[in-house]
Amino acid sequence: MGYLPGVAKTAKKDGTIYYRSSMTIQSKHVSLGSFPTEEEAGQAYREAVAIVREGKYRLEDYSSDFALDFSKFVILMNYRNTGIYFKTPIYLQTGYFYYYLSPERYLIFDREDLFFYADHKIQTRGGYYFICDYGSQYSILSRYGIKSYAKKGKDYLFVNQNECDFRYENIRIINEYMGVTCIEQDTHTLYECVIHIRGNFLVGRYPDKITAAIAYNKAVDTLSAKGIRKKYVKNYINEYSSEEYRRIYDAISISDRILQYTREDLS
Repeated sequence: MGYLPGVAKTAKKDGTIYYRSSMTIQSKHVSLGSFPTEEEAGQAYREAVAIVREGKYRLEDYSSDFALDFSKFVILMNYRNTGIYFKTPIYLQTGYFYYYLSPERYLIFDREDLFFYADHKIQTRGGYYFICDYGSQYSILSRYGIKSYAKKGKDYLFVNQNECDFRYENIRIINEYMGVTCIEQDTHTLYECVIHIRGNFLVGRYPDKITAAIAYNKAVDTLSAKGIRKKYVKNYINEYSSEEYRRIYDAISISDRILQYTREDLS
C-alpha cells in the first residue's frame, strides 16, 4: 500500500501506529515531524513543499492551522530565503539573527554566535534561557561572563531595554564579581564589598573591583575558619599569579565585624 508523498508509516514500541513526514534538503533527509494520522503528515509535507519549492508564505502567515511545527516552519523559511539550512529555528538578518522560541517571541544574537546556536537548542523556563551541553544546563548569559548569581539591573543590564536582545553591544556588565558593587563617591569611583550572613555585612570599600573581589574571598575564608558553614561562591581571579594573589590577599583589610563574627552570632 502506498502512502501520501513524503509520508512513512511506523510504530512505537507499544505497537501504536504513527506517521513520519520528511523531505530532502541539500541532499539531506530532513524530518518534518511525527503525526498521529497520515493526512496530518501529508499536510506537513505539502506545507514544506509550498515553502521551499513554491515560494509561498511569510513568517507572519504561520497559524495553528499549519501541521508543521513553528520551529520547522522557521527553519524552512530561512533556508528558502538564504540558501542555508540550520536545524534550529534561526532566521538570518543582516549582521545578526533571530532565534525563534514561538511566533510571538524571538531572541536576537550577533552573527558571531550563529554556529553555536545552530548546534544548540535554546530552552526556556520561567524567563530563564539555557542550553544543554554534555548533560549539563548552561545559562546563555554565561557566554557573556555573567555569573549564575548575577541579578539583572544590578550586575548587568540590557542597554536598549530589550531583554530579548543578546547582541554583545546590548549587554553591559556592571558587576562581574560576587559581592562587589561599583559606587560613586564624591568625585571618584569605589568598589564596595558586601557579604551576606544573616543579613548583609560590609566587608570594605576598595579602589578597584579585583581587590574588592579578593576581599570577598578573604571574608569567606575568615567566616569558614570560624566554623560558619554557609556555602559561598568565591570569586575566580585570573588576572594575577598565585604569588601576586596571595600578596594582595594578605595585605587586604576587611571589616572588624567579619573578623569578630562567631557562630554564636547565628543563634
